[in-house]
Amino acid sequence: SSITGVAGTIFMRFLLGPQCDKYGARVLFTIVLCVASIPTACTGLIQNAAGLAVLRLFIGIAGGSFVMCQYWSSRMFTKEVVGTANALVGGWGNLGGGVTQIVMGTLLFPLFKTGMSAERAWRTVCIVPAVVAFFTGVAVQFVSDDSPKGNYKDLKKHGNMPEVSAAASFRSGAFNFNTWILFMQYGCSFGVELTMNNAAALYFRQEFNQTTEAAAAIASIFGWMNLFARGIGGYSSDKMNAKMGMRGRIIVQTVLLSCEGAMVLIFANTSNLAGAIVVMIVFSIFVQAAEGSTYGIVPYVNPSCTGSIAGIVGAGGNAGAVGFGLAFRQLESYKDAFIVMGCVILISAFLSLLIRIKGHASLLCGSDDPNIGKSALAVPEPEGEDDDDA
Repeated sequence: SSITGVAGTIFMRFLLGPQCDKYGARVLFTIVLCVASIPTACTGLIQNAAGLAVLRLFIGIAGGSFVMCQYWSSRMFTKEVVGTANALVGGWGNLGGGVTQIVMGTLLFPLFKTGMSAERAWRTVCIVPAVVAFFTGVAVQFVSDDSPKGNYKDLKKHGNMPEVSAAASFRSGAFNFNTWILFMQYGCSFGVELTMNNAAALYFRQEFNQTTEAAAAIASIFGWMNLFARGIGGYSSDKMNAKMGMRGRIIVQTVLLSCEGAMVLIFANTSNLAGAIVVMIVFSIFVQAAEGSTYGIVPYVNPSCTGSIAGIVGAGGNAGAVGFGLAFRQLESYKDAFIVMGCVILISAFLSLLIRIKGHASLLCGSDDPNIGKSALAVPEPEGEDDDDA
């Protein structure tokens, strides 16, 4: 079921990216949240493994909302702070998974007091996130805008924005080499986080003889770093951008990935429980900070197809989780899998040398175009508008 859930998310991220460029994030956010609330509410009706796999496939639709989230914040915030904005909304979104488990667990106790069985209680409480998702989707539709200039539909109606082809947008994003470098680097950050969510508890139970409850509690620390760590990555990217332009953002990305890879290798070779916990916390901070710095770069790759690029890069995170997950299944020990993971992350850090964004400096050469302004990453302008203004 986990594989089908990830597959559903990867597909939706590829699909929704170019649709964001065409329709904006607001309408798509509403559709995805409201539609995904239906299979979520049906969780309690599952009776077998096949049913769970199918359900997880459709619940994976909700994972595509990350693309709208990153696209929307890229449109709403100026270039000086877009890294911080993207990082905070992404990090708190990931943190929402842990908060949901706490809330749902808390809601189980009142149901127990009514005399409801444990099985019926957990099946019933699954309705709660579905209701929250549905009404959040409705709220997004009626209390928000697509961009600082207004909704895409109105902008197109009044000639302030051209019609955008979703296919052309995806083609432009997919044929940009930088997109796939960031795809791999995000796979080595968010993909690592997803892998750790599944593997950390079992690792602490097997390697350090912890009880299931204790191992789960220790592993949960990794996810709680989302509260601030991803934001640190985005903030650092913005600060270095202010000092060094795009080269500063790429430097932050490279350093964070390098430190992340090194910490994975140290974690794999730490035999003391207390030491392993401390190393895991530091490792987690670098993982999530790298996620934030990645989406500090994404909006610059090609502003006219930011949605498509955000979708492809986002799918890279889930694809990375699949790849690392296979390594953990196939290798003889988790220690070996962590060593492989660390080496792959270090290799991804060196891929930053290949990032070449038009109009911006690379890691080792070039300079930023002084004519590129510091305004918000705005919606595309109609062709010929500059001529008319002249």
